[in-house]
Amino acid sequence: MVNRIYGRKIGMSRYFVEEGRSVPVTIVKIEPCVVVQKKTAAKDGYEAIQVGFEPKKESRLNKPIKGHFQKAGQRFFNNLREIKVESTDSYELGQEIDSSVFQPGDLVNVTGKSKGRGFAGAMKRWGFSGGRKTHGSKSHRIPGSIGTNTTPGRVIKGRRMPGRMGFQNTKIKNLKVIDIRPEYQIIAIKGSLPGSFSTIMEISKV
Repeated sequence: MVNRIYGRKIGMSRYFVEEGRSVPVTIVKIEPCVVVQKKTAAKDGYEAIQVGFEPKKESRLNKPIKGHFQKAGQRFFNNLREIKVESTDSYELGQEIDSSVFQPGDLVNVTGKSKGRGFAGAMKRWGFSGGRKTHGSKSHRIPGSIGTNTTPGRVIKGRRMPGRMGFQNTKIKNLKVIDIRPEYQIIAIKGSLPGSFSTIMEISKV
C-alpha cells in the first residue's frame, strides 16, 4: 500500500482538540496522484510507481512526454514523482491515490523546500556570534580565519562561509495528522512545515 502522497502548502490555522487546547496546524491541499508508469524489478531493477499530479494543458507538452502520459488515459500533469513499493501488481495505470491513505492520528514525515533567504553572510547563515564590538575592533561580522598555515595551504572542504541560505530539502519527522477533509482534499498537520505558500510537500507515513 502506498504510504506517501504530495500536495501544496496553503497556510496555517489552529484546531481546538478534545482537551480544549489550541493546536497550530498547517493546511496542505492534497493533489490526487495518478499512476502514469509502473517500474518493475525485471525491467528497471526495482519496484516503483511514477505518479503525476496537478493538471497541465496538453498544448504545453512536447511529443515525448505527451506520449508518456497517454498510457495513463489522456491525462497530463505538471509534476512527476516516483514512489517505491513492494510490488506494482496491485496498481493500475490511471489509478488515483488521494488523502484516504492517511487517517487522523497518523504520524507522518513531511519534506519540502525551505524558504530561500538569498545570499547571506556567515553570521546570519550559520549563527556566528561575530567579533568584538568595541576597543578598535574591525572584525564585527567577518567569519574570521578560514584556513590553516602552509600545510595544507588551502581552505578545508565544508568550511562554514557566506553563501546561499535556505531553499534546500528539509524533512520534519513525526508530525501528527489532526484532521482530513476528503471533500476538499485537504489535510491538517500539527505544527509548521518547511517552505512558503504553495510549496510542494511530500507527506509519508512513519
